[in-house]
Amino acid sequence: MSSADPQVETVIDLDAVAHNVRVLREHAGEAAVMAVVKADAYNHGAVQVGRAALAAGAAELGVTTIDEALQLRAAGIDAPILSWLNTSDADYAAAIAADVEIGVSSVAHLDAVARAARAVGRTATVTLKVDTGLNRNGVSDTEYPQVLELLQRLVDEQAVHFRAMFSHLAHADQPRHPVIDVQRDRLLDALAAAKEYRLQPELVHLANSAATLTRPDLAFDMVRPGIAVYGLSPIPEASDFDLRPVMTFRARVALVKRVAAGEGVSYGHEWIAPRDTTVALIPAGYADGVPRPLGGRIAVGIGEANYPNIGRVCMDQLVVDLGDNPAGVCEGDTAILFGPGDLHPQRWADLLGTIHYEVVCSPRGRAVRRYVGDPAQQRGPR
Repeated sequence: MSSADPQVETVIDLDAVAHNVRVLREHAGEAAVMAVVKADAYNHGAVQVGRAALAAGAAELGVTTIDEALQLRAAGIDAPILSWLNTSDADYAAAIAADVEIGVSSVAHLDAVARAARAVGRTATVTLKVDTGLNRNGVSDTEYPQVLELLQRLVDEQAVHFRAMFSHLAHADQPRHPVIDVQRDRLLDALAAAKEYRLQPELVHLANSAATLTRPDLAFDMVRPGIAVYGLSPIPEASDFDLRPVMTFRARVALVKRVAAGEGVSYGHEWIAPRDTTVALIPAGYADGVPRPLGGRIAVGIGEANYPNIGRVCMDQLVVDLGDNPAGVCEGDTAILFGPGDLHPQRWADLLGTIHYEVVCSPRGRAVRRYVGDPAQQRGPR
């Protein structure tokens, strides 16, 4: 890092995104790949990651809200985009005008989309999200016949175009869990019921990252990976998928100083120096996405060595013990909080009792996002 670099940043490797998409395409076989870039691409930057994924051969992008989809359209991305989590009073007119595919999960949602389509004077493209057992978003069993009846009328009216049907797995991180097959069968039953209403989707998709990598029998017409696009294994105990972590969370050393034996470090003096030592101040704290419970439990990489964090993580900073500082760490040096290699975000997840999804979503506040890599050079067949 140089003096022109921010004090704390996330570095996003777009070449790693492209690599991961190619890995996922290989696992998908003949099925297309929808790269999920919801929540600002899991905090990696939806526009840049979306472009890199498409350049590497992803066919579509997936988001939750209409606003997320519209941001991609405003950036000039013209690939198919599916938005699947909106309230029934969302701005469906804007989605229809921008050619965003809308996931519907109830009669109320479908009614709202139809009203918007009539108001805009354009046919809306819709996907049915069927609840096959996760019991979150998706059309319920009890409402499914009414949704199909309404959808049939709207298709005949040409108010909507029925493009796809999909569902989401509850146990995909346990590849042989029996509920996975139950959900597959329920999706097939839902597809058969739709055909009784003369409704035939162009695409059916079910597989998330874990299923894409471990259950080729669930690929259907398209797979819908999320976390694997970002180089993190959807099955933490299995890391042999050749995925490359995309995010590095790092900071510049702000200060190096001596601390005498017996002196305490950081609030509450939870760490007392057992000997004369040297410490480095890292200007990243819980306001920047370093959870306070990690205080005294993590290591930070500087140069070729990892150094233990000592004392509490503060709002703006944390401290590491350099010992006698044989490597000559000095102000301005790069400090890696997590990233590829032995400081993998799974380490934080294990310490926090959470998942690495949450860890990469953590950097915020003063953390500046920066991109490296050239996704244009990763373009493959579409």
